[in-house]
Amino acid sequence: MVTNFSDDKYIALIGNPNCGKTAVFNHLTGLNQKVSNYPGITVEKKTGKLKSDFDEDIYILDLPGTYSITPESIDERVVAEQFMDWIHGINKPSAIISVVDATNLSRNLYLTTQLLDLGIPVILALNMMDCVKDKSVLPEYSVLKEKFGLSAVVPMSALEGWGIDGLKNAIQTSITTCKPRKSRMLFSSHLEIHELLNPLVKFLQQQFDYTPRLARVQALRLITRQSAVDLYRPPHSGEHYFDTEIVSEIERLSGKAVQAIDKAGLNHRTLEATIRYTWLDNLLKQSENKKIEGLIKISRSEKLDKILTHRIFGPIIFISLLVFIFQSIFTWSTYPMDWINAGIEIIGNYILDIMSAGILRDLLVEGVVGGVGAILIFLPQILILVFFMTLLEDSGYMSRVAFMLDKFMTKVGLHGRSVLPLMSGYACAIPGVMASRTIDGWKERLTTIMVLPLMSCSARLPIYALMIGAFIPARKVFGLFNLQGLTLIFMYFLGTFTALVIAKILSKFIKTKGRSSFVMELPPYRVPLMRSVFHQVYTRGKLFLFNAGKIILSVSIVLWFLASFPIADKADGADSDRINPIHNSYAGKIGHAIEPIIKPLGFDWKIGVGLITSFAAREVVISTLATLYNVEGDDENVVSLSESMKNDINPKTGLPVYSTLVALSLMVFYVFAAQCMATFAIVRHETNSWKWPLIMITYMTSLAYLASFIVYQVGSLIGKF
Repeated sequence: MVTNFSDDKYIALIGNPNCGKTAVFNHLTGLNQKVSNYPGITVEKKTGKLKSDFDEDIYILDLPGTYSITPESIDERVVAEQFMDWIHGINKPSAIISVVDATNLSRNLYLTTQLLDLGIPVILALNMMDCVKDKSVLPEYSVLKEKFGLSAVVPMSALEGWGIDGLKNAIQTSITTCKPRKSRMLFSSHLEIHELLNPLVKFLQQQFDYTPRLARVQALRLITRQSAVDLYRPPHSGEHYFDTEIVSEIERLSGKAVQAIDKAGLNHRTLEATIRYTWLDNLLKQSENKKIEGLIKISRSEKLDKILTHRIFGPIIFISLLVFIFQSIFTWSTYPMDWINAGIEIIGNYILDIMSAGILRDLLVEGVVGGVGAILIFLPQILILVFFMTLLEDSGYMSRVAFMLDKFMTKVGLHGRSVLPLMSGYACAIPGVMASRTIDGWKERLTTIMVLPLMSCSARLPIYALMIGAFIPARKVFGLFNLQGLTLIFMYFLGTFTALVIAKILSKFIKTKGRSSFVMELPPYRVPLMRSVFHQVYTRGKLFLFNAGKIILSVSIVLWFLASFPIADKADGADSDRINPIHNSYAGKIGHAIEPIIKPLGFDWKIGVGLITSFAAREVVISTLATLYNVEGDDENVVSLSESMKNDINPKTGLPVYSTLVALSLMVFYVFAAQCMATFAIVRHETNSWKWPLIMITYMTSLAYLASFIVYQVGSLIGKF
């Protein structure tokens, strides 16, 4: 777990989840990591160059949030493994910035005390000072600095952006000094514990050349959790040290110490926490009579939680919020979608006017403008969805959703922390899969990963929007709800409900032992920083335009060639397949070849081609259909996809190719469809096996076909009566 900065100096940024660490990183580096008001945002190490006037380059390493260096989850293991490198002198940072929430010092300073054991200069960043009404409730900064042995104590607010210059100056001073101050934190009041740990302490000193203090705290950690012992095993320990005999001796001595401590009437699992919190309480007791709780801005959050996390009203409010969001997606996006559509038509017609007829003009109009433009129209709906999801995250509400749904999630084989990745799946499955690292148990984490692609991501939204806008009437239901919005809600509900059912089934077959414990800090409610919110909307829109746009553009160009060649001679025949040359094109032959397989679902050959191309990305099916209709059309302009689909008539039956039933069948298919190669790649990475991605592709594709078959066949039977 070595982070290699070569000869460059770097500073490690460490803190509890939800302490504002990522916001501090953004201020120091000028980068824009995602900032949200719930734990688990940073699940990987991030690096950036410090923005300063210093003579030398200094890098910042942002580690995942953790409560302790004894790992309980995958993201905490990332930190613990990094600590193991530093403990053994591998690529140590020049200094550590310990970011703490000033409104909850006793909890946050626990991790800081562990950082001090490393013998590395530690800068204490007292973040969220804007939330402390009375600064006198906090210990004197000089007292903290002296008793902890800190290099500096810097009060600041990452939210309001002040204190950053002071933090940069502290970094420069710490790097120049290069020597950690000695902490007054002692364990002399626990001499009986030292005697019980002495054999393990001596072995660690002898084997690894630990300092007496480091040996003691490592011994405490080793008897607390098996995960601490596992850090000494390969591959966690690295190839530089620790053979099997050493690890076996550590386990033997740890086991003997545990027996002795338990025999003495002490709890070995909470021993380190007891010692450290006792010391912290003595340090902070001077503030006890000042009623910190009444001076910190938490009362409003407590009052809101009585309503928003109520066992009855809480879920109702959450569902109501989702209904409002999905209704708004259709209501608010109408005008910007019309503007984009008009703009695309203007561009297409302009190209037709300035270029002479030929292959290049056809490629630009039918392939590029028609294909890419068809998907660009749905950008406003995606941005509206991202806007609302970001508001929920940054306000602190998402943590409450996880808290409310924990018991229900446990019953279906998931975990309370599964809520956050699953909700992230509404935007994109990939960050949701990565966010599942915050789930402690492998069984619950694997189950979450396997069902997460069933959450309707933003790539499905263009498909839903196209079909609903074209074939679902925009009428009111009960005089209040829009039928189009309700249809969209149903599609999202169908995917979510199915994900929970599949999770329950998978939990029966995945035999790995899981963990049912759930501990999550509920952050105070905060007014979202709109600059951050709009930045997330901008970033998401940019990713859609450029990342997905590259795929869509590439597929559209390739598909245009497949749909345009070979050029058929219309004079050769007069049958229906010869009337329009697209039927004899490469794309037409591919579509007609698979049409018998998908015909029971109500799909024609054009949709068949779209099903194949959308494996690159689900939204590509829209650009595929647009390209095919533009190539097939006789008009020399950009064809409106929704109008083309409405007017498409089957020449053999004389009936419309598309109907409300076909639209529902296609939407249901994409609720479950496995079309997203990037998701499978990240699942392969996270599970370290091709087994689970292949299972995911198999069950999702089978489920999509079966559900679509039922919708179309049952709907057709009902239509006959």
